Amino acid sequence: MYQTILFDLDGTLTDSSLGITNSVRFALEKMDIPVPAREELLPFIGPPLKESFSKYFHLSDQDSQRAVAFYRQYFSKIGLFENQLYPDVIPVLSDLSASGKKLILATSKPQIFAVQILEHFQIKDFFQVIAGATLDGQRSTKADVIQHALEMAQISDTSQCLMVGDRKHDIEGAKAHLMDSAGVLYGKKKKKELVDAGATYILDKLADLPSLIETKND
Repeated sequence: MYQTILFDLDGTLTDSSLGITNSVRFALEKMDIPVPAREELLPFIGPPLKESFSKYFHLSDQDSQRAVAFYRQYFSKIGLFENQLYPDVIPVLSDLSASGKKLILATSKPQIFAVQILEHFQIKDFFQVIAGATLDGQRSTKADVIQHALEMAQISDTSQCLMVGDRKHDIEGAKAHLMDSAGVLYGKKKKKELVDAGATYILDKLADLPSLIETKND
């Protein structure tokens, strides 16, 4: 049933919370905007940055673009590596790869940064396709990123694809392309968001993914 597995990056394969929140804090300081507690910046993990700056700090389009530019100043040099793999990632990717599944990365993070992160954690070779956002914002939504990934992989039938992510944007992006989705929780109380978005499956941990796929393929 599922032969191609698409993965989100931030919050799904890596815990990037420290690097992302530090980068947001840097951007806010540069723009003389009061910096809230770190916990209030966690919603920045996953969605497109420009969208988040506009939504949470009521910035204009121009100011949101400036905030993203400041964010990237910090992220590209420091925040990129304030990051760590979740414990189950390498075993799961190894298992799926060994069983012949095509693995694709589909992230709203700029593609250039996504490649650096995969290389840093030595998991780049698991993925046959790496699709991310563009720095100019022309490709930023998860639906657009998935479309790009499907084009790169030359996939037209999405019935055998499964999108794995931790936010509603991953689920909505999958639905836009008529593919099933699995929302991962990791104990961060995102279940309602994922259920409301219409996730096909909810997983407590990434380690549950191979058995789910095996069951559905029987």
